[in-house]
Amino acid sequence: MKYKTKANAINTCLLGTSLAVFSQLASADVILHAFDWRYSEVAEKAAEIADIGYTNVLVAPPLKSDSSNTQWWARYQPQDYRVIDNNRGNKEDFQNMINALKAHGVNTYADIVINQMANERGNSTYFPGNDTLNDYASNSDYWNRQQLFGDLSNNLFSPGDFHAGFCITNWTDVWESMNGRICGGNGDPGLPDLDPNDWVRAQQKSYVQAIKNMGVTGFRIDAAKHMTTWHINQVFDANIKQDMYLFGEIITGAGAGNADYDTFLEPYLRETSHSAYDFPLLKTLRDAFDVNGSLEALANPKSWGGAIDGIRALTFTITHDIPSNDGFRYQIMSEANEHLAYAYIMGRQEGVPMVFSDATGVDNGRWVNDYKQDNLKAMVKFHNGVQGADEEVLYTDQCAIVLRRGDAGVLGINKCGYAKDISINASNLNSAKNYVDVFTGSSFKANSSYYTVNVPAGSARMWLAETGGDIEPTDEVDVSFTCNNGYTNMGDSVYAVGNNAALGNWQAASAVLLSPTSYPTWSATIKLSQATDIEWKCIIRNETDPSNVIQWQSGGNNAVNTGNGASTAGSF
Repeated sequence: MKYKTKANAINTCLLGTSLAVFSQLASADVILHAFDWRYSEVAEKAAEIADIGYTNVLVAPPLKSDSSNTQWWARYQPQDYRVIDNNRGNKEDFQNMINALKAHGVNTYADIVINQMANERGNSTYFPGNDTLNDYASNSDYWNRQQLFGDLSNNLFSPGDFHAGFCITNWTDVWESMNGRICGGNGDPGLPDLDPNDWVRAQQKSYVQAIKNMGVTGFRIDAAKHMTTWHINQVFDANIKQDMYLFGEIITGAGAGNADYDTFLEPYLRETSHSAYDFPLLKTLRDAFDVNGSLEALANPKSWGGAIDGIRALTFTITHDIPSNDGFRYQIMSEANEHLAYAYIMGRQEGVPMVFSDATGVDNGRWVNDYKQDNLKAMVKFHNGVQGADEEVLYTDQCAIVLRRGDAGVLGINKCGYAKDISINASNLNSAKNYVDVFTGSSFKANSSYYTVNVPAGSARMWLAETGGDIEPTDEVDVSFTCNNGYTNMGDSVYAVGNNAALGNWQAASAVLLSPTSYPTWSATIKLSQATDIEWKCIIRNETDPSNVIQWQSGGNNAVNTGNGASTAGSF
């Protein structure tokens, strides 16, 4: 993370991040990094985000920072953890966003900043300071609505809660990086660096627990490089990590043997259960797509240190740090190579891919609204269609690579300036299905043991097996839905909502009303297409205000195949 203190840019810093692990294992669902989007904008686009196929959205840090500062780096200079109020929104906006995403089956991941506080008020180390405390008191109605925890009549931190005020000069020195300040040079005193004493850790734990209680299901821990793994593990303990996804961003120039990898990333992976940005794979991708590189390096990069273990890897082609920090801009790929690299991380089996969609307009808006760019939408469709399928490398040379994903799909990439006809072993593909390219709609049917695919120059092809069988989608059957333990108050009822139009497409306002046939058991019978896989949940919702969801069924989604008729049940 590049930080700016006051008006100064920091050109040299390697920061880390982290988000916790669902049952300590990484989900392969695509993450949308809605970088510096307003919380209200994310909420407004929740249906669109879900329709594209994203199931997780990473959003700006939910804390108090300078709400008058529109610069993205201001969000990484906390003034107070106990309230949410910043230029991207307040606690009410944040909660509305979580609810809107959840109504469409999308998880909220939060960027968490606990290493340092803001450089302000003459570098004071009283936070949030007397002026803010007075504002809390005089506008208590507003601030009580934005409060997460704690006593707003007192400062959260005082001078004894910070390390000594020296700037980091040797970024590869472990002690200095974990005790010094991130400074901008030219006499800038830097960001006050928190000492992880008992009080500080207790406030940090209260903060992340409060954010989790709001419905957040993942954390990005900012500046992980600048905190000890002991400190991180103390804050993100077993209770916090349960049912959460954590990943850390420790920027490295390469994999094993690189100084930053050996000094910071390898110990982080070894001493925490978190995932991490796969910067080693980014280096491999940049080299492979270079004119002098070879795509043979992408066949199994983990085997030679060119990628981290897939179960711990968050994969990407660009992060917000890279274009926004002069020291990291060398990692930007050409748009053509970035497109091919996205196809690779979306098409391979290992890793959790993340799409960067920028709201700051850096580099003349190159990454603005990338989340809905047609090619990326097609890649998300392919990724979701082959998720969980095994991977086999069918072909590789300097120019090209072809991967099979079970019998669900085939990925072909050709970086060179001429088309390639590639003969592949098709014996493990489904000869009865058409394989349709998500970009062009062209298709093939592998009706022999070997088949020749064509990958045009400088392009990718992602052939996805057509789904469906002999049953027409118009053939409908009765499916019984039951919700147990649905205890309600006057004016509320139990509804079923799920991933089907008849069940509201995860929109609570369009959910199906159930009847209290044997209270607190609620049920209804719904017409659905035959032989269709359905995921759904029970909700308690206000009868007259469709947006007022009182309770969601906890845990994973209920699942049923409608077959020729079925029954399915959930429980609060």
